[in-house]
Amino acid sequence: MTVEISYEAEEKLHIPYRRIIGEVVRGVLAAEKCPYEAEVSVTIVDGEEIRTLNRDYRDTDRETDVLSFPMVDFQRPCGYEACTDDAFNPETGELVLGDIVLNAVKVKQQAAEYGHTQTRELAFLTAHSMLHLLGYDHMEDEERLRMEARQREILDGIGYRR
Repeated sequence: MTVEISYEAEEKLHIPYRRIIGEVVRGVLAAEKCPYEAEVSVTIVDGEEIRTLNRDYRDTDRETDVLSFPMVDFQRPCGYEACTDDAFNPETGELVLGDIVLNAVKVKQQAAEYGHTQTRELAFLTAHSMLHLLGYDHMEDEERLRMEARQREILDGIGYRR
């Protein structure tokens, strides 16, 4: 498994973000029974950068906490049959799941707002985004409830309880 992490934010997270992100990525892949070695890129940015990305790629001109850019067009959550040959890195053989962009400012703000640690908030946002990379969505209530339940189960299972 390859997790590329780039820290481009001026806002500093004084938590072991590399370890947390790696544990959550591994935990999600294990819980969702990914049959392949996988590759994920994670970039930590500030509010203005994520706002620009949100505007440019989603036509939503506002700051957000996390963005997911999946590389596989899953027809259903964890529908691994959608992984055609072009979904794999030819050099490593790993399934290229996509990119995650995390907002360091929102990690701090939302941790305080929801009354939990920055570690838990970073873990939550990483798990949420990983599930998006694996084809989960929350546009419909049923999808939202399913995704929220999976996030909670996975995070509880790897020790990031609320």
